[in-house]
Amino acid sequence: MLRFCLFLLLLPSVGISQLAIADIFSDHMVLQRNKTVPVWGKASPGLMVTVQFAGQSKNTTTGNDGKWMIELSPLTVSSTAATLTVSTANQSFTLRDILVGDVWLCTGQSNMEYTFDRSLKRYAPPGKGPDVAAQEVKATDKLSAVRYIYMERTLNKYPALPTKGWFTAADTTLRYVTAIGYFFAKEIFLQTGVPIGIISSSWGGTRIEQWTTPEAYKRSAVLAKQMTSDTFKIDGMKPGQMYKGMISPFAGLAIKGVLWYQGESNCMIEDQDTYKEKMMVFEDSWRDVFKDDNLPFYTVQIAPYLYSARKDPKVHSAELLPLFWEAQARCLKLHRTYMVVTTDLVDNLKDIHPSYKWIIGQRMAAQALMTEYGKTELEAFHPAFSKMKRKGRKIFVSFSNTGGVLRTSDAKPPTWFMIAGKNKKFVPANVKISGDALIITADKLRKPKYIRFAWQETAMPNLVNAAGLPAIPFRTDK
Repeated sequence: MLRFCLFLLLLPSVGISQLAIADIFSDHMVLQRNKTVPVWGKASPGLMVTVQFAGQSKNTTTGNDGKWMIELSPLTVSSTAATLTVSTANQSFTLRDILVGDVWLCTGQSNMEYTFDRSLKRYAPPGKGPDVAAQEVKATDKLSAVRYIYMERTLNKYPALPTKGWFTAADTTLRYVTAIGYFFAKEIFLQTGVPIGIISSSWGGTRIEQWTTPEAYKRSAVLAKQMTSDTFKIDGMKPGQMYKGMISPFAGLAIKGVLWYQGESNCMIEDQDTYKEKMMVFEDSWRDVFKDDNLPFYTVQIAPYLYSARKDPKVHSAELLPLFWEAQARCLKLHRTYMVVTTDLVDNLKDIHPSYKWIIGQRMAAQALMTEYGKTELEAFHPAFSKMKRKGRKIFVSFSNTGGVLRTSDAKPPTWFMIAGKNKKFVPANVKISGDALIITADKLRKPKYIRFAWQETAMPNLVNAAGLPAIPFRTDK
């Protein structure tokens, strides 16, 4: 439902209309800087609507359907609370405490939905180190320049947005906001001073298809073949439900980028062969929706978990997860797509919800700081397999994103490496670190040819770069 005016002036000679602004706009919000900012709503047909903000005053006339939309010229960053006024000849209302900065959309399934206050869903506490999230929940000095809007898990309010509007950290609704989004926003603000707005819109157990606009599948030669009727499904799933109810009501909003943590549900249907294609369709459709061809997507590679122990319709092998990790890593070839790794953040392989969400938020923030905010001195990306060369019984392996050195998180030899000859019979490998490269051998293997790293659902390897970031799982026997 659109938010109706807060203040009404009655003029005898003019009929009364109901002036409204879309639900995504409210007190305490953050407007996106350095982009054209659309503002929209409804009123009676044929009325002139004026929007005033930051010295700008722009107007338009509503159409026959009563809809109106005004574009503010790009705004400069501002931590000073300002007002935005919307008016017609006989009505006016004001949104207060508006900041200008960067707006990030946080979305996906349960690990992005994972609440800032984990006690709300009885998630397990961390098994090692301090419970940073619990400490942060209790803290009284939360940042006033970071703002939030929380979407409730409901689809029956469309075309209204299932939200009560934007709020500050002083509001108790903060407990429900994505934990990753909270820590991401805090890190970005502390490093840049730019006000941050977090849109928290996630739903546990959902697949990527449910967040994708249905018509977008036409752009995929692979997936368009499944569009056989108006009620088509993609791999058995009707696309677009979550998009329609929880994203489309604010389609067109000016935003900075997207944080995406999803994949467990697609892994469970053994979707490793088409997930990259689905990510391409998803990302490009949202770039259309938010009118930004360069909209960045910061993603999370899903965590180690015992998929083989699940009672799913299809029995999974222990290699399903690394196959899906491989699919997620292939998505790094997509335009403006980035990824953090979580193989070091699991206490319980039977728990699909690891608790160290502050580390994930900080890792995503580090990548964004480097890529979007010019903090090039950071080492924010994970070691990734680059090339290999065989010399006799040894294989020399090089990586990108090492920060000049490879090491292990526990000072022990690198773990979870397997090696094989041309027969692809893999055996445990002996691994030595040599600067920013590895030397890999195996007892009794005279002609090694293939390597696998972390190629098992329980793999929690210790290989990291100079910044302590874990290496991306890989194999060379594709």
